[in-house]
This record gives sequence, C-alpha cells and structure tokens, in this order.
Amino acid sequence: MSTDPDSSAEFETGIDPDVFRDEDDRISPLWLERLRAFLSALRADDIATVIAPLHTADMGDVLESLDADERVQLVRLLGDRFDYSVLTEVDESVRTELMEELPNAEIARGVAGLDNDDAVTILEDMEQVDLDEVLAKLPTFERLSLKRSLDFPDDSAGRRMLTDFIAIPPFWTVGQTIDYLRREHDLPDEFYQLYVVDAGYSVLGTIPLDKFIRATRTTQIEALMNTNLVLVDANEDQEEAARAFERYDLVEVGVVDESNRLVGVLTIDDIVDVIHEEADEDIKLLAGVGDEDISDATFDTVRSRAPWLVINLVSAVLVSMVIGLFNATIEQMVALAVLMPIVASMGGNAGTQTMTVTVRALSMRELDGRRLRRLITREMVVGLFNGMIFAVLVGLVTWLRFDNFKLGAVIGVAMVINMAVAGTAGILIPLTLDKFKADPAIASSVFVTTVTDVVGFFAFLGIAGLSFGLF
Repeated sequence: MSTDPDSSAEFETGIDPDVFRDEDDRISPLWLERLRAFLSALRADDIATVIAPLHTADMGDVLESLDADERVQLVRLLGDRFDYSVLTEVDESVRTELMEELPNAEIARGVAGLDNDDAVTILEDMEQVDLDEVLAKLPTFERLSLKRSLDFPDDSAGRRMLTDFIAIPPFWTVGQTIDYLRREHDLPDEFYQLYVVDAGYSVLGTIPLDKFIRATRTTQIEALMNTNLVLVDANEDQEEAARAFERYDLVEVGVVDESNRLVGVLTIDDIVDVIHEEADEDIKLLAGVGDEDISDATFDTVRSRAPWLVINLVSAVLVSMVIGLFNATIEQMVALAVLMPIVASMGGNAGTQTMTVTVRALSMRELDGRRLRRLITREMVVGLFNGMIFAVLVGLVTWLRFDNFKLGAVIGVAMVINMAVAGTAGILIPLTLDKFKADPAIASSVFVTTVTDVVGFFAFLGIAGLSFGLF
C-alpha cells in the first residue's frame, strides 16, 4: 500500500489536498494532515512547496495549529527557506516557545533580512544573554539599528517604527529627487511620503507621494512640502500613536527622538496591529484574564487568572457578610431569598454597561470637562429611569407570584436604588481609578460588582425588614 500522502487523498475524500482553507475559512484538516505527513517523512522540499503560496498570516495560523515539536521540526527542515516574519503573526507564547528551541545563530540568520519592526517583535522577549549573542552575530548597521529600537520602552512608538525612510533636503527639485529614487537601491520596500529634513535631520516638512508625482521636475521641494507636521515621539506609548492615526486619518507618520531628529516611521499596517492588540488587552482586562493567549500553557493560564479570582472571592465574602446581617429576616420570609438574586443581577448588569462606556471613553481620551459632566449626569439619570422601569415590571411580577403587594413595592424600591447606584458607580469608579493612575480596565469590574451587590442586598433586605417588621 502506498504511503504517499498525495496518492489517494483526493479520490477518497473528494477534497483537493492542495486547498488550504475549507468552506468555514479554517485550515483544511486534509491539508494539515498532508503537511504533518511530510514532516514525519522529513520531506523538506515538499514542505517548502506546499507552504510557498501562503501569506505570512496564513503561515502563522499553520504554526499555531501544529504541536510544539512539529513547529521546531518545520523550521529546522526549511532552514534558510523559512521566513522569520511569520513569527510576528503568532501568539507570543508560541513565538517564545519556538525561539527557546532554536539556536541563537539560526535566529540571527533569520532576523537579519527582516524589517526593523518585525525583528524587534521577535527579539524583544528574549533573555538578555541570548539577545546579546544574537545581536553580536548581525551586521554592524543592523545591530546598531536594532539596539536603538530595543532601548525604547516596551509598547512605545520606537519599538514599532521602521528605521527605513526617505529623507531629502529642501533645496532639491522634484527632478533631482526622482533621479535619486531611481538610482538609489537601498530604499524602503513601501513608503507613502517623503520627509524634508535639515542637516541635523530635523523634519521641516512632508510630501505625500500623490502630490509629489503630480509636480513638474523643476518644482522646488521647499515649495511643495507640507509644514503642518504631525510627528510622534519615539518614547510615546503606541496607543497614543494609534490615536494620532485615527484623529488625523494618517497612513504614515514620522517618529522623532528626544532631540527632535527623525529616527523612523510608523505605517498604517503596524498601527492596525496596535489597535487590535490594545482592544484585545482591554477586553481581557475587563474580564480579569490578563495578558493571555489561547496558546498559553495550562499552568500559565491558571497563574494569570487566579489573582483576580482571589479578589472576586474577597468581594463575595464581603457580600455574604451583608446577607448574614439579615439572616433572621430571610428565615421569617423565604420569598426574600428567591428575589435577592434579581436585585443584585440587574444592578450588576446596569453597572457593567455604564462601566464599559466609561472605560472606552477614558481609553480614547474623549472625556474633557464638558463631556465628562454630561456623561456623569446622563448615566445617573439613565440608571434612575431604568430602575423605575424595571421596578414596575419586577414589582408587578412579584405581586402576582406571591400575592403580596407590599413585597412587590419593596423589591421595586430596592431596584430603583440599586440601579441608580449602579449607574453612578459604573462611571465614578473608573474615573477614580484613572485619577490615581490605575488602569480602570483592570479593577473596575470587581469594584462595580461589589458595590452593586452590597447596595442591592442591603437595600432590599433592609427595606423588607422595616416594611414587614422582621427585625
């Protein structure tokens, strides 16, 4: 019987083994099985053939679909045919795990031909000893360029920037610039504008390519350049840089150092990644799961989530202590225990809605003085009105279910109080955390949930005890 993975796969399944993605846009199991067969047979040329048509993003998906030992084997079999830019398309845990298995000499060879930003992404999480060894094996210019980028803070514009850009003097003409671009071989693969600089590499202006190619050859660069500059500091957080792209509809922006010298550029493809990363981070922090990927090991996931579960446990104990104050009240009227979760749940959901809107507004820097006052007022009024609406609904259902008008009125009043407090807490807690330089996305949900539970139970059980004389 033939062991060739290509021999009968199409005949048996009716599926072309060359098709990479299935109808659900997932990697075809048949394609992946075929790749694994090539890996087991150590058929490096066949592996290179089947992955050759893939985009780096698709190849990143392939690496994440393979087992850890298969990834290492694939990279080693391909050797210099493996494109290391693929490592920028995988989860950090996958990249780190793979890098630990590869020799530093091989890593140095792989990153040598990459764009500066891709190389930094691959190298920045390495141990310092290994990083120094990799850098020492690179050509001098590339080594110095990478070291400069790696010296900038984590998640800064300097870490994201490309160090290849086109800078020209203001006294050139368009014709001279065109001749230079045609003659010079060491140019960026892609660029969207030219940077006009003085002798010290301070930016004087920029010229977008569409404006440049429409100008006559005799036009002076100085007369053509745009002097309304938008530049990004290399030490600035990447999220702030992304905000500049969004505000000014940019596709490329210059990056300057502390001396206001042009040191690199940020392009829209990198900023799209930044926007995705920051949004992903905020969503995870709101849920208390930290910087976690689906490829993380079980132990790492447990270690990431456990601290937040401990904080939630403390808040749950606090809530249980509030309930404990009303043990006698609950014992005398069992219906209260049935209705308690409704009050807490509605308040918690209302608080989470307000908190989400507030955290987003803070992250987007949308809350100036006037809009802040308007948001606070709006959310408090919304909480009050929603409380009244659901007070009527829940009160009527309670009255009909337990045939007790007074109990329906009690839960209605408690609902109004808790949802008004939830709206207020949902906005004031993130604002307070932001004021004290704490990330509101991390801790807001814990505090908001605790406040709404405590207030909800205390209001409902307290009002019930007073109304029915159960104290």
